[in-house]
Amino acid sequence: MSGHPSTARDAAAVATVAAQPGSGRRSFLSMLGGAQGPLIGLVLLCIGFSLSTHVFLTLRNALNVIDQSTTLGILALGMTGVIIIGGIDLSVGSILALSIMVLGWLPQDYGVPFPLALLIAIAVGGVCGLVNGLLVTRARLPAFIATLTMMSVARGAANITTDGQQVVGYPDWFTSLATERYLGVLSATVALFAILAFSAWIFLRFRATGRALYAIGGSAEVARLAGVKVRKLTVSVYVVSGLLAGIAAAVMASRLDSSQPSAGLGYELDAIAAVVIGGASLSGGIGSVVGTVIGVFIIGVLHNGLNLVGISPFYQQIVIGLVIAAAVTADTLRRRS
Repeated sequence: MSGHPSTARDAAAVATVAAQPGSGRRSFLSMLGGAQGPLIGLVLLCIGFSLSTHVFLTLRNALNVIDQSTTLGILALGMTGVIIIGGIDLSVGSILALSIMVLGWLPQDYGVPFPLALLIAIAVGGVCGLVNGLLVTRARLPAFIATLTMMSVARGAANITTDGQQVVGYPDWFTSLATERYLGVLSATVALFAILAFSAWIFLRFRATGRALYAIGGSAEVARLAGVKVRKLTVSVYVVSGLLAGIAAAVMASRLDSSQPSAGLGYELDAIAAVVIGGASLSGGIGSVVGTVIGVFIIGVLHNGLNLVGISPFYQQIVIGLVIAAAVTADTLRRRS
């Protein structure tokens, strides 16, 4: 390292960042984590749809948007960590499908107590994430190929569990988690998403390990020279992404009162879109939980608002695609400048 002073300085800088997680935390703009643009975009979207239809700004519709965004939001939290370290996870939608089918399959076919089946379903997501992490760090597969493989395997396994059949009917206490509103507003599943998002924000902003994820995304080799355990943290990030996919499966099952092998189809793209729209860079090293949450609600508001004004779901996909392209283009221009 003595022969490369610039690398040594970079490593020292990374170590300093990892050791000082609280820098700049007092200003509101700093708390937004660079998500000021997406926040303005979300506000403009809300204003536009409120002028297009009087239903949009009602409390009932607002709660509907939040409820529908919860599953995607939990997936996107895991994707945030993956993208920050410079990775990608194309398997979260399929892992969700596998977890949700395990949740319905074990009690139905094997009489497993439902609370135990719930824990096993979430653990299955974690195991899938572990496999992803090991394929990336040990087998040295590109994250795209490793998670694409898991996407295919998990989706196939989800169909095998019940031979492609859906499972319906869950305990009343479980479905009430998504339907019963406390104080007339907040359901347990929405509260869970809020707790997970707040915990992720605290971890990335104030914990040295969280700051180390940014170092890995900036330069894995420099982070390694600075003493960051790159392999271990990379595997951990993919495990957490898998666990969150399992939790998202439970939330979806609670909302729908059913499990279907087609669950989560395309959700991996929406999760990536939410993170990128929220200001993260696909090159790694940039991203925030606040930005991701805003990105999730931008997608939720787009789907909801376009439905209210009568736009076909097929055209909605085009709109979402254009928004993603605009976000990635903005990121590319920002990095060039």
